[in-house]
Amino acid sequence: MNARHTYLTRRRVLALSGAGLLAATAARAEAPAILKSAPATQQITGKAFATTWRVSVPDKARPEALSGDIEALLSGIDRMMSPWREDSEITGFNRSGPGDRRVSAETAFVAQSALDIARKSDGWFDPSVGPLVARYGFGPIQGVAAEDGAPPLWHALAVDGNRLGKTKAGVTMDLCGIAKGRALDLMANRLMDAGYSDFLIDLGGELVARGNHPAGRPWQVAVEDPRPEANGGAGVLRLADGAVATSGLRAQSYALSGHTY
Repeated sequence: MNARHTYLTRRRVLALSGAGLLAATAARAEAPAILKSAPATQQITGKAFATTWRVSVPDKARPEALSGDIEALLSGIDRMMSPWREDSEITGFNRSGPGDRRVSAETAFVAQSALDIARKSDGWFDPSVGPLVARYGFGPIQGVAAEDGAPPLWHALAVDGNRLGKTKAGVTMDLCGIAKGRALDLMANRLMDAGYSDFLIDLGGELVARGNHPAGRPWQVAVEDPRPEANGGAGVLRLADGAVATSGLRAQSYALSGHTY
């Protein structure tokens, strides 16, 4: 999601309060990163969600025509689901009171998927976690945070057709744990619809692969070592018709008064 202005402000506030932040680029913050491509591939790249995206395809392909289509796709997801945007559908819902609110079919689909995963995981995936994330300085969503021993707040959220609903004031929906993955799926669908069967997509460190590298092997992805003192990779993943996303403390953390958050 597009977090550039708020993200920098949060970082500056934490620095002024004595927080020691781990320095890293956006790409390194969400490793793995694509290994250096062989000459047999070419890439198209762009920016979205305050990070970058890259599509790697065989060298004989001509993916440039898809750049505009992909940019439009990602811009649409951002307008619908980014809590960092004042004008997004999810921000409008989060600021509304109890009741339901009409949203796009795409936002409703992702919201329903988030609630399905919450139920299947018994709440370990929690789309109502936004205010707690914000309490620790990692997000913009303001609202009611879950309290120990209280019923899960995501139980107060529902999707009915193209309407999002809530039964309790202050309950919010945070789709940041699923929206970028949905965007990655849609990017892969666009490439397959255009006739591509071999490609690797990197969207801010979340990756999906189809087919093989032109060399005939699976696509190779390096996983950065997450330890602050480390410098280099922790291993290599070989993807063929698979996806991967990793996360670590290397950048998305700060130290304050002897504690790491």
